[in-house]
Amino acid sequence: MTIEFDNNRLLPELYGEHGKNLVRIEQALGVSIANRGNQVFVSGEQAARARAELVLNTLYHQLERGGQIGGGDVDGALRLSLGGSAMADKPVDQPRRLEKLDALRTNRREVLPRSTTQAAYIKALLTSELVVGVGPAGTGKTYLAVAAAAAMLVEGQVDRIILSRPAVEAGERLGFLPGDMRDKVDPYLRPLYDALYDMLPGPQVARSLESGEIEIAPLAFMRGRTLSNAFVILDESQNATPMQMKMFLTRMGENSRMVITGDPSQIDLPFGAKSGLKDALEILPKIRGVDIVRFGEEDVVRHDLVTRIVKAYNRRDAKLPERGADKAATDTKSDVSRNPSTDDGSRVEQNNEQK
Repeated sequence: MTIEFDNNRLLPELYGEHGKNLVRIEQALGVSIANRGNQVFVSGEQAARARAELVLNTLYHQLERGGQIGGGDVDGALRLSLGGSAMADKPVDQPRRLEKLDALRTNRREVLPRSTTQAAYIKALLTSELVVGVGPAGTGKTYLAVAAAAAMLVEGQVDRIILSRPAVEAGERLGFLPGDMRDKVDPYLRPLYDALYDMLPGPQVARSLESGEIEIAPLAFMRGRTLSNAFVILDESQNATPMQMKMFLTRMGENSRMVITGDPSQIDLPFGAKSGLKDALEILPKIRGVDIVRFGEEDVVRHDLVTRIVKAYNRRDAKLPERGADKAATDTKSDVSRNPSTDDGSRVEQNNEQK
């Protein structure tokens, strides 16, 4: 198979330093790739060649749109072409046209999905009023939620972004911490800010924080508010209590979007306390209009070592005995975390309860 590209200036980044991107595709798909000028020659089984062509064209189109390519982008295109893991044993029967997938466009970058679950998550973020993203660390739950918020703010679909996170480490007693409200909660919201600065220019973020267009809202201090024309994100929701979760969910006003993200395997609540996320996962599936997206360990898009670490913890947690009083704590902390590892990682629970 011969693939020809029009713009030679994009090819060095497409191929990667010393052809490392091509090597990665070879290893993942079991093909041989050679390049000469603006032509790439792919040999191997027909299905593998087709997927290699799909991955290369997807990355090339990303460069044509002004994007950049890193190792994560290559793995993402591979993961999508294989219908799951970047090193899947059995690829899906029909490759998708990856360039047709939904993307999140902000002032600084275009964010594309790096797994089939991320693709479903982005679609839910763009179409649903309430989305719950559940799964292990490193799957892009928070990053994509912030990207969607920034994209909708830029497009004028919402007037402001509200970021919230339980400050469990401070026991929610924020009044005893030094400084103003932002000083008190900034350490707990730092991952959200990091994603925000990735999506929008620094000066714009600073101005928006000053004007209130982007707002920090400690979960404990949101009672009594109605959040209209806003994109609201509750991160680390596994550390909210059921009462706090109910309070948060009932803050939604007109023309607002809400996203809840969490990892039930990382609960920091006091011993015996039930997680608001686990409670919500028992209730929300019964409600029409709520999308629940479950990520699995195969969706981890950080370093490969992170994927192996998550798998090791899941295997260990699956073997832990449940004894006496420890049972409730084990249920709370690891029940849902085991489910994603056995889930196919690409299912969105679309709730369609009839009125």
